[in-house]
Amino acid sequence: MEAGAGRQRALLRQVLGWRVAAAVAWSVLLLPVCTAAFVVLSGLDPFHPVRWISNSFNDLYTSYVIFCILLMSVVILVISIFNAEFYAVVPSIPCSRIALIGKIIHPQQVIHSVVHAVMGMLVAWCAAVMTKGKFQFLAVPCTPSESLDDAVPQMCLNEYHLFFLLSGAFMGYSYSLLYLINNMNYLPFPIIQQYKYLRFRRSLPLLVKHGCVESLYFVRNFCVAYYFFGYIPKVWISTTMDLHIDSKLHPLDTLTGLLDLSLFYHAWLCGVFLLITWYIAWLLFKIYATETHHFPVQPTFAEETDQCLPKILNSNPPLIIKFLALQDLMLLSQYSPVRRQEVFSLSQPGGHPHNWTAISRECLSLLSDLTQRLITQQEAAAANGRAKQPAGELKVSPQTPGAVVTEDMSFQSQRSNIVPRASMSSLVKSSLMPLKTSPGSDVGSPFSSPALNCKMGILDVNSPWHGSVQSPHVVRRGPKLWTSGSDLQMNGSHHESFPVLSAARVGSEAVQPSFIYTWLQNKQEQIKNFLSKRVLIMYFFSKHPEASIQAVFSDAQMHIWALEGLSHLVAASFTEDQFGVVQTTLPAILNTLLTLQEVVDRHFKLPHVSSKPPRISGSLVDTSYKTLRFALRASLKTALYRITTVFGEHLNAVQVSTEHKKRLQQFLEYKE
Repeated sequence: MEAGAGRQRALLRQVLGWRVAAAVAWSVLLLPVCTAAFVVLSGLDPFHPVRWISNSFNDLYTSYVIFCILLMSVVILVISIFNAEFYAVVPSIPCSRIALIGKIIHPQQVIHSVVHAVMGMLVAWCAAVMTKGKFQFLAVPCTPSESLDDAVPQMCLNEYHLFFLLSGAFMGYSYSLLYLINNMNYLPFPIIQQYKYLRFRRSLPLLVKHGCVESLYFVRNFCVAYYFFGYIPKVWISTTMDLHIDSKLHPLDTLTGLLDLSLFYHAWLCGVFLLITWYIAWLLFKIYATETHHFPVQPTFAEETDQCLPKILNSNPPLIIKFLALQDLMLLSQYSPVRRQEVFSLSQPGGHPHNWTAISRECLSLLSDLTQRLITQQEAAAANGRAKQPAGELKVSPQTPGAVVTEDMSFQSQRSNIVPRASMSSLVKSSLMPLKTSPGSDVGSPFSSPALNCKMGILDVNSPWHGSVQSPHVVRRGPKLWTSGSDLQMNGSHHESFPVLSAARVGSEAVQPSFIYTWLQNKQEQIKNFLSKRVLIMYFFSKHPEASIQAVFSDAQMHIWALEGLSHLVAASFTEDQFGVVQTTLPAILNTLLTLQEVVDRHFKLPHVSSKPPRISGSLVDTSYKTLRFALRASLKTALYRITTVFGEHLNAVQVSTEHKKRLQQFLEYKE
């Protein structure tokens, strides 16, 4: 285990290390350009342009500007380290407001926010020093006495400099907060591969615009905060440093002091300088980290075995390595006939298709995992949509002889144990493969994270909102994706329910619940009903349907690449597979793809699930993860059409179920 973990860390450093270093180097190299632009704009004097330009260029060679550039380089290095430590290829989507609050107060996020606030204060100090004038120093000489005869020079607090420092800390913390809320640590892989320079040049105007607008909002929010709480740091710093407050100047924590256009402009410019330099480091890291990486299909030397594509796909590497491997699989399946031949080749000696077996097994396992996850989510949605029986009685359908039988809920659970829930249809069950669950993930346990339970579609039965129905329309729209045996017996549609009911009655006579147990159950239900009626509790704990759906498909990019890579390889095998290695797994591939398509179609028929993707406006922050389910649906249908178009009527000889044959025929006739 330790040797495998060491190899994975070495591979991660080999793949990601130079990318982080290159992003940091380019960020530092672009820093003097941003600093020069800041110095020129901070000394803005449109009425004397020649003096303005000459003074600005003279300031660029001063010692304090060079020192500020060196200090800003250290800040960029720290920001880049946090970008490399907090990145994620699968976005973390909180399903409720309380989950979002939990993310904000998480110790790692607190450290992230504190460090960014300190770095923001350092940037603001550099901006104040380079701006010069009344913003340059924290302590300035003053004469607080009105009489000039007995005036004694004293050191007073420069509130303008303090305003700059606090605004920098506020902007740094706000940046960290938006970094978490907007999932800015998410690394979206580009659909169309482009050169790094072209990607950076395309995003640069959007970056500048976003930084200017966001700085405007940050300064506005800080002015409001300083108006109410600005006297606290002012008094504390003046007392700690034994500085006086100049009574001749207007305090900045008043409306008169804040209505200073020069102060507002320089604070806004400081925010733009901070955001643009940090966004450049963040953007360059995203561009370099999502660049394609070529993994060899077959090792040239024995030492390269652990770096081969089949080995990486079937191991448990860091997620970014697995994403890069699947991206490489998708690209080689489309554009590299030579590497496709390596996938279809046989091992020597032995003549076994190890490469194809490993790659196809991992792709089918990924697709089966997604199928099972969607089935779990749909079963939970269907169970939540059904109307619950009253707590004290079990009603039998009037078509069957008998009357209303009153029994305890515990005996209803006994009856449900006697008659198990009917299994799913063979169409879904036949092609599912075993799930690969991480050994430390306790899905559904009270100690597991709410995002994991939300992603797996597991509802918390202990929550006061489980099974609650807000309106009768929800009950009527509640979908029953498949009919179980217990549902048929509850509806009284089968006469075989009578022996089961008798067995439950015999069990009720044998076991009687205690009075304390019944009393505790009633009290628990009363507490749940009480909390579910409180608006504030519902506001924080209710799960947002759209967020829950996005969490289910948060890692769908892996499955899209697996679909595209597998379908392109299968289509290319029709003419390139000399040994017929793909034909042995073609039935399993078709079963998996058709089963997944059926489950995805059922998902889009659920209530609260939109069938059309939302319109995504052009923004610097990527939100493509919100539409991954629509991309998955399109890729799945395209993959099936790609296979059926190439193989045509030959697919009729493939052994699949009757339902799948009908679906394949629809694809062959272009009716899907």
